[in-house]
Amino acid sequence: MHETNGVEFATTHLATGATLHYAECGDRAGEAIIFLHGYSDSWFSFSRVLPLLPPEYHAFALTQRGHGDSDKPKCCYTVDDFAADVDAFMDAFGIERANVVGASTGALFAQREALRYPHRVSRLVLIAPQTPAHENEALSGLREELRTLKDPVPPGFVREFQESTIYHPVPQEFLDTAVAESLKLPAHVWRDYLEQAVLSIHHDYVVELREIDAPTLILWGAQDALFPREEQERLAAAIPGATLKVCPESGHAAHWERPEWVVQDLEEFMEQTRVLPRSS
Repeated sequence: MHETNGVEFATTHLATGATLHYAECGDRAGEAIIFLHGYSDSWFSFSRVLPLLPPEYHAFALTQRGHGDSDKPKCCYTVDDFAADVDAFMDAFGIERANVVGASTGALFAQREALRYPHRVSRLVLIAPQTPAHENEALSGLREELRTLKDPVPPGFVREFQESTIYHPVPQEFLDTAVAESLKLPAHVWRDYLEQAVLSIHHDYVVELREIDAPTLILWGAQDALFPREEQERLAAAIPGATLKVCPESGHAAHWERPEWVVQDLEEFMEQTRVLPRSS
């Protein structure tokens, strides 16, 4: 394990067979928060969020299978595989329940975690969540590009992909590192992740979301070019009691562009949904 600016890094081998790289910070006795990044990212996706979190929380930012410095197996990249990794990660650290924060496609895995392992999820926070079976023009175009993608993956392709998600400018150094992290994905992971996890979810999945009983907050950037507001409203309507909050002047990657807003919204949500102990 090594440490940078109060954030520690290590790897752990899970019962699912995957070895994941992760970042960790905060009070190890505190309430756990698990962050799940989106397509082609890594723990670094939350590098602007982690330093802003109150120190009393115990935060983990996972680098999911196939990404960053985690294992890149030939299979398997379904939504259930990613959810099982989160459950196994919690087992490995003795975490009974956690708040799960997912961004973009990571929000799919957060939802799946809440459906398959409801006893493990205290709250859900979904940042610019990818919605079931929403294959828009951008995703269809990406699918076509990936059919001919070969190793080594071209840096220009990765940079264009990452820049397409941003509306409000982010620091150049941050963007360069995000691109470097995405370049760690082999071509087969770019393809398998999209086909098996992102595009395999059907509209019927919305019916399942009605079974989620964890308090849920949806954060969506008003300038998100990937997933429109009507899809976010549909998602909020499907999850019982979910709250949709719009981040003005922000694009798809609100946690990149406006990390201070995301942390403030997260803190407020955690406080509003906190269960007070019963008086004796």
